[in-house]
Amino acid sequence: MVRGARCGGFTYIGLIVLLAILGLVGAAGMKTGSLMQRAAAEEELLEIGAAFSDALRSYAAATPQGQPQQPPNLEALLKDPRFPGVRRHLRRIFVDPLTGKAEWGVVTAGDKAFVTGMYSLSPAKPLKVGNFDARFLNFDNKERISDWKFTAAGQGVVILNATGSAPPVPAGPGAPPASGAEPPEAPPAPEVAPAADPAASAAEETPAVRELPAAAEPEPEEVVTPPEPPAVEKTDEDVEDPAMPKPVAK
Repeated sequence: MVRGARCGGFTYIGLIVLLAILGLVGAAGMKTGSLMQRAAAEEELLEIGAAFSDALRSYAAATPQGQPQQPPNLEALLKDPRFPGVRRHLRRIFVDPLTGKAEWGVVTAGDKAFVTGMYSLSPAKPLKVGNFDARFLNFDNKERISDWKFTAAGQGVVILNATGSAPPVPAGPGAPPASGAEPPEAPPAPEVAPAADPAASAAEETPAVRELPAAAEPEPEEVVTPPEPPAVEKTDEDVEDPAMPKPVAK
């Protein structure tokens, strides 16, 4: 009996350890599943936000002349009030996958009269903090999911001013000014420097020539007269006597 009670005690302890291990594994699995579900909800939110951004750009691109480029609310994306017929830029107002409600925060302009963007009302901290698609600018390292603002800015859409009209676009070079607009002031003429005197420039550029001293005239050479040979005195023997006969050559 004692031996059987001891075996039963070890079995009971092993069962408790096994249940604890199964509980830890189950909790880890539930946490992993919750994180995966949360990551999927964030990806769905990004796609919904991209759809809202596309709808805002479509609304701005279809603006009739003299009408505001941004809707007064998100419902105006379902039926454009600027046209008599039904014109849709968005099929439906999506449900926020993080809050479970079809309620969104809006980014406004023009004294809060026009909607330029939207965002989730969830205050949770996002799991995704980097490696966003190029469609989602400035989403890196945000503290809350509500900091993800989905707007049409940066895609060529003009943000309205307080009156709800688009600011004037500066005309390109050569384009006529808009009606009622004052022509732009002509830029001041550039100052023209006086033309330089070519003679003065040539004189400045030509280096000064140093005058050389005049060459001295050569002195005439002194002509040396050779001395006359001394006079030879003739003797009586050298003086021929005309009376004496001359020798005859043989």
